[in-house]
Amino acid sequence: MKRSDLSHTIRETLKRLPHPYEAHYGIIQPPPPEHGVSVIQAMKALDNAQGALGKIDAIATQMKDPYIVSRILTRREAVSSTSIEGTQSTLDELLSVEETGGDDAKDAARQVGNYAVALDDFIPLAAKDGYDVFTIDLLKSLHRAVMKDDPDYQDVPGELRTRVVWIGGGGNIAYSSLNPPPPDEVPACLAQTVDYLRNEGMQQMTQGFITRMAIAHAHFEAVHPFRDGNGRVGRLLLPLMMAAEKHVPLYLSPYIEAKKGAYYASLEDAQQRLDWQPIIIFMAEAVTGTVEELMKTRSALAELSELWRSRRKFRKGSAAARALDELPHYPVLTAKRLGELLEISPPQAHQAIAQLEEAGILAERTGYSRNRVYAANDALNIINRPFGEQPILPDESEPDDAAKASPKWP
Repeated sequence: MKRSDLSHTIRETLKRLPHPYEAHYGIIQPPPPEHGVSVIQAMKALDNAQGALGKIDAIATQMKDPYIVSRILTRREAVSSTSIEGTQSTLDELLSVEETGGDDAKDAARQVGNYAVALDDFIPLAAKDGYDVFTIDLLKSLHRAVMKDDPDYQDVPGELRTRVVWIGGGGNIAYSSLNPPPPDEVPACLAQTVDYLRNEGMQQMTQGFITRMAIAHAHFEAVHPFRDGNGRVGRLLLPLMMAAEKHVPLYLSPYIEAKKGAYYASLEDAQQRLDWQPIIIFMAEAVTGTVEELMKTRSALAELSELWRSRRKFRKGSAAARALDELPHYPVLTAKRLGELLEISPPQAHQAIAQLEEAGILAERTGYSRNRVYAANDALNIINRPFGEQPILPDESEPDDAAKASPKWP
């Protein structure tokens, strides 16, 4: 960490690190600002993001599912957020593990699944409790949830670090880009993050929501309260803040993963120089880009549904027809899962699946005679496309071949 990269205010906070790193200094980040911060350069991006949030919130009020393909979006978020930290799994693996029980799942798939479950558990809590949800215990619980199955994690999941950590440098602190505070300063610094997250100070009047989201995220990452897993917890806080603010939660990690260079650069500007505008602009553009991607996905899935229904005449109210409404949420499923979703008997579920297979909508992927898993590959290809790419609908001139084709994982 070069002192020349740090602003005067940040240099004033430096504190010598404990042995064996006493030749280096950690940054005791100032509390997140409650006063108004300059957003002159960010105004256009913020206006676009506010419009995007308003569009999604308006759509959600008219929908049965206010989270808009919520289950799959949380799973895609989990895959992207853990991928940013180097844990590689795929949406396909995650969905398959959830359907089969995952006893033989790889560690990576299990970790991604834990992240998705954390979203399932904590988003409703934030929506119910608002900003009161944010406590140090919550942050510890989030960390415990996402790190409990990481075989390489050397501390106790959910416990604040007692060791020196640094960001960047390839394992050598001499080449780090940022040294977070010494371990004995972590509790006090994290308490400042939580105070800001609770939105009880002047920031509720002097700062807009997306500005607060950017500042809170950057401050948490600067504190780096855990030995590892800070990025995952920090990105979990973003949809939690949206839920606490009574917005539809958006899942920004696919956007962040696609633009990692700009993301890390904007964090450095905030953490090294207290220049908040780059991270505010990035966060605003992430919101707008995510909403645009979501709208494309919704439109493509609606068009796909019409294509599916044109492949054969489904009896109105039949299990097969009703299953089409569930496939965007469960594009990988078993007969047991379909039976639970539709509240039908096993024979009815199998009959519905057979009809969907005949129509080229579902394809069996295990080759087993029992415990079979089926995939709606057309839907998976739309949902799991690389961020920013246009959705590709199947070529209806050969529907059976389109359905049998393997999903194109990024």
